[in-house]
Amino acid sequence: MPSNAGTTRLVIVESPAKAKTISGYLGPGYVVEASFGHVRDLPRNAADVPAKYKGEPWARLGVDVDNGFHALYVVSPDRKQQISKLTKLAKEVDEILLATDEDREGEAIAWHLVETLKPKVPVKRMVFHEITKPAIQAAVANPREIDRDLVDAQEARRILDRLYGYEVSPVLWKKVMPKLSAGRVQSVATRIVVERERQRMAFRTAEYWDILATLAVANAGEGPRGFNATLIALNGDRIATGKDFEPTTGRVKPGAGVVHLDEGGARGLAARLEGRPFTVTRVEEKPYRRRPYAPFITSTLQQEAARKLRFSSQQTMRTAQRLYENGYITYMRTDSVNLSETAIAAARRQIVELYGERSVPPEPRRYTGKVKNAQEAHEAIRPAGDNFRTPGDVAKELPAEEFKLYELIWRRTIASQMTDAVGSSVSVRIRAVSSAQEEADFGATGKTITDPGFLRAYVESSDDENAEAEDAERRLPTLVKDQPLTAEELAAQGHHTQPPARYTEASLVKALEELGIGRPSTYASIMQTIQDRGYVVKRGQAMIPSFLAFAVIGLMERHYPRLIDYDFTASMENELDEIAGGDHAAVDFLTSFYFGSANGTGDQAIAHAGGLKKLVTENLSDIDARSINSIPLFTDDEGREIVVRVGRYGPYLQRALPGEQPVPAAEGEEGGTQGDRAPIPEGLAPDELTPDKVHELFLGGGGERKLGDDPATGEPIVLKSGRFGPYVASGERKSSLLRSQSPDSLTFDDALKLLSLPRLVGVAPDGAEVFANNGRYGPYVKRGDEFRSLDSEEKMFNVTLDEALALLAAPKTRQRRAAAPPLREMGADPLTEKPLVIKDGRFGPYVTDGETNASLRRGQTPEALTLEEASEMLAEKRAKGPAPKKKAAAKKATPAKKAATAKKTAAKKTPAKKTTPKKAPTSPE
Repeated sequence: MPSNAGTTRLVIVESPAKAKTISGYLGPGYVVEASFGHVRDLPRNAADVPAKYKGEPWARLGVDVDNGFHALYVVSPDRKQQISKLTKLAKEVDEILLATDEDREGEAIAWHLVETLKPKVPVKRMVFHEITKPAIQAAVANPREIDRDLVDAQEARRILDRLYGYEVSPVLWKKVMPKLSAGRVQSVATRIVVERERQRMAFRTAEYWDILATLAVANAGEGPRGFNATLIALNGDRIATGKDFEPTTGRVKPGAGVVHLDEGGARGLAARLEGRPFTVTRVEEKPYRRRPYAPFITSTLQQEAARKLRFSSQQTMRTAQRLYENGYITYMRTDSVNLSETAIAAARRQIVELYGERSVPPEPRRYTGKVKNAQEAHEAIRPAGDNFRTPGDVAKELPAEEFKLYELIWRRTIASQMTDAVGSSVSVRIRAVSSAQEEADFGATGKTITDPGFLRAYVESSDDENAEAEDAERRLPTLVKDQPLTAEELAAQGHHTQPPARYTEASLVKALEELGIGRPSTYASIMQTIQDRGYVVKRGQAMIPSFLAFAVIGLMERHYPRLIDYDFTASMENELDEIAGGDHAAVDFLTSFYFGSANGTGDQAIAHAGGLKKLVTENLSDIDARSINSIPLFTDDEGREIVVRVGRYGPYLQRALPGEQPVPAAEGEEGGTQGDRAPIPEGLAPDELTPDKVHELFLGGGGERKLGDDPATGEPIVLKSGRFGPYVASGERKSSLLRSQSPDSLTFDDALKLLSLPRLVGVAPDGAEVFANNGRYGPYVKRGDEFRSLDSEEKMFNVTLDEALALLAAPKTRQRRAAAPPLREMGADPLTEKPLVIKDGRFGPYVTDGETNASLRRGQTPEALTLEEASEMLAEKRAKGPAPKKKAAAKKATPAKKAATAKKTAAKKTPAKKTTPKKAPTSPE
């Protein structure tokens, strides 16, 4: 689109990729440049605070809470060079168009650019929801002013999160552990995961039985002859199923009025039904109809990408960002299910082309979102443009990861405008009378789909991996009332109740969305933050809270319950939405939250408590750190209380009789009670600390185990589990297990050999001692400062002095050892189709596809790592790109040069002594 004659415009976007795409749609007279995201933010630490503000009491916060919550913004160090470039360009153009994203963050970036660049030329805001030529031309032709209400809402959110993080996090540092963080949304998300784990820990399984009957129809005609039916009632009383049991006791719920069959009862009834006639007592047939799903919003895209593609939330948003910036999809941070008229028309045209006219309903479908305060003026996530490109059209253009996500979005969008799936469902009741005159009722259901409609294009997945797919059919024979049936088999079936499933990233995002907590732009960062902080670890797709998370949430629940209350957190989101809509003043909201005000507009429970500031400082001395860092488990058979202590070096078990006082810890160790402690192996989930497992850990099954007494010293030899893995100890001697050794199979003789290291091999002719030992890079021999590697661990124990001296006499060359076989072969990467293997490296096990390597994370083991996890780790590593190269160290000055420099320095006047600034505190955000 040509600019006005002689007019030059500077268009500023966030990313270079976006700039490249947009510049291709604009004609001469336009300069398109990137800001590289946010250009200013609150100071990250004391070092970022400008000198003139360092003495201010509020400088630590970066917010002057006593003067209208004025925020101190500083240009990010890594943005200064780009800001200089943009400032120079702003002086050379006639107009500036700020083309940042259309949400609050984008609006705020636009405002910060104006505040930073201080341009002398007119500035306009251009917005678009897709990067296509028509959309960009329309945005240029219809600019608007910066929406200050949206900016205020984003600024209020940023200040709110800073106040929350900087006031609450220090409490965690003092009472739990240094360098922890609290956050308005991250703490609530962590609470949700912890509460689910508590339910799993309190869960008690129950066993229940029923009978599966394989029934047959005589003269079945064209339909199936046999089908299965399950026992559902006995003498009119319903047979107990999983929902009838209390999760914390494993007993049938009071008043359930059900028959609880055990194994003997089920097998006995099945025997009494053998050879008895079965008769159909009821047949109910109903029409089946299923409407299509709404188009994707941010949260549902993350959920389905997790279920179908095994993408993490971060991976999904990173991939979607690339698709958006390159013009393939519309803006990916949205909570609206709306489609524009042009998008609906494009979808309907494509459905006719691909599936025929019968697949298009007479009227376009329009959807209403369920998300609180959804911005319905925006669009759902869909393929970009007025004519959608099919997956086949873009297959050769897109990398595998982007193609899979594009296809998912395209299918969901197309399906949303197709006809319903229709068919019929049938429910059948069947009765048999046992030889003991018991009336046993069986039930069976069937489903037939006569027209799949939208299911041709898209079938939604479920968080329950055992759930039946919606396009699956269950066909039954044609049955009528009073029809006789033959039982070909009667099998008693046992079942166990299951604890509530752990959250996945997908289901946690869904839970947050349903609670009204967080917004589309924050879900992915929340998922990443709670993992980065060590509060949650992923095992496969499941999110498992750490005991550190238990301690943090325990403190918050006891002393600041309102700060992690679901309704309170959602109400803050609502108030931020009101600020964005111009219906609420940001200063009033922040004042009420921070200082408290009986007549304030913020949450009254916080306001009446005197505000956040008073809440976190007034009763700090009342918080008992030991109590907070103790998570009770149960009382054992000897009356000892079993607790998990969260210590400096990780969680550990402790047991003691009520009232027993802890013995002071030895230097460098955690406190204990009567020495009755056991470490908790890394990777063990909280709900796996059952009484049996705890007993095993105390006896040594991964904890401390005595192997015997050293025949030379008489001191006990003990197998222990430490921070860096298993080791053996005797007196002052310690030695880590070799790579080839396992704690479970370690013998007394193995331990003696380990404790013999470092082994004195002998004395060289020059009097130097020669040792054999095991080190970071494997087994070696050593004389003075000379080292040579041994080719096996066993050599440490039997290498002779002559052999060691021969090795040490050989030239020191980089000997390439034969590549060790991989620890595990995993199969083909679902994204790149390259073979994946896990290898043992210098810094531990890692997964590789031959080009990209990714170290296993804390808590992950080579045996438990799934193919999907490995693929995700490598995708994230590829997205980060190669690590920046370290700068070469400056050459050391020669003695002569040092002397010359010293003379010059002495000749000069000695400058005034400077005060060394204090080290900046670590930001809790």
